Amino acid sequence: MTQRFALVLTLALAASGALVTSQQKGGGDETAEYEVVRGWPENYCGAGQQIGATAGILAETPNRVIIFSRGCLPTLEDTRSPAENFIPLRNAANYDLSQADAARHPRWDHIVNIVDRNGKLVESWEQHNKLFVRPHRVLMDPYDKERHIWLVDDGAHSIYKLTNDGRRIVMTLGEFKVPGNDQTHFARPTDIVWLPDGTFFVSDGYTNTRVVKFDRNGKFLMQWGEKGNEPNETRPNYMNTVHALAIDKNRRIYVSDRANSRIQVFDENGKFLDAWPNIQRPYAFLMSADQHLWVSDGRTQKMLKFDLNGRLQFAWGTFGNFPGGFWGVHQFSVDSEGSLYTADVHVGRPQKFRPKPGADRSKLIGRP
Repeated sequence: MTQRFALVLTLALAASGALVTSQQKGGGDETAEYEVVRGWPENYCGAGQQIGATAGILAETPNRVIIFSRGCLPTLEDTRSPAENFIPLRNAANYDLSQADAARHPRWDHIVNIVDRNGKLVESWEQHNKLFVRPHRVLMDPYDKERHIWLVDDGAHSIYKLTNDGRRIVMTLGEFKVPGNDQTHFARPTDIVWLPDGTFFVSDGYTNTRVVKFDRNGKFLMQWGEKGNEPNETRPNYMNTVHALAIDKNRRIYVSDRANSRIQVFDENGKFLDAWPNIQRPYAFLMSADQHLWVSDGRTQKMLKFDLNGRLQFAWGTFGNFPGGFWGVHQFSVDSEGSLYTADVHVGRPQKFRPKPGADRSKLIGRP
């Protein structure tokens, strides 16, 4: 009777999908509870070219995904067998984004691209290419009914707020290619988060070492952060490479102190609350609706799930130039269907992942 019950239970669990992973043979579980959507997106740069270093990605809807990349690059030749399914790696450091060396500068088109759920190019905002030097993040205020698109370019020291269709720039913060450390200038800004009333915070950034608070109209309110001594700075409020931000429902601000391998936590007025050490290179954040902080680690190439006390819950991911491997996830996004989108900054490789049948939901990156 006991054996019969066990068999019935096993069959029931298999039918529900709960045993999908345990019943599979082989595999290294590189993509955890996801499967890679191969061939996504199409190569919109054209024959002989590949998508440049991919800095930003935002899934506004499952059928409208915005990819913010650094132009187009010549395709690397790969002498290995096509059956290996490898994608040539191309380090962005080999290219001169300062525009001082034309021979090493990417072809400067297809910077802001919108693709559908199948990865087919729908729009490319070529009219704005002159605004960009080093694209960094594409963002949307989750409380904004007009769904403006925000583009952060650290090389231009500028942030642009555009209408959802990309036709109009409605706000510019910073001065194009003019760095500074005052109320109207940035020095390589990196990210933005919002409060429900439209107040927003900017991480600034690679050169500056501060978080800047603005009202909904872009008026400077305050700033905090001091220059630390990388790579082992431990003092509160001292930072180096302020690279990403997140905010929780209690209005606490999570700051990537990337060069010091930690996350610092503040209240909305810059009061230090906590520090989470030993996170190798926190590249990008996503605060899920169920209040977990997901972090992409640019050194271990893993996606990390933390509770809001800084305790690691789960981790997955691996380095590789095969589909599903990572090399510097610089931004990631989740759509309303649970699909995950990642932007590898060290290679022209936006990727899309779908949850596997029967996936453990606790191991999927939640909606923001």
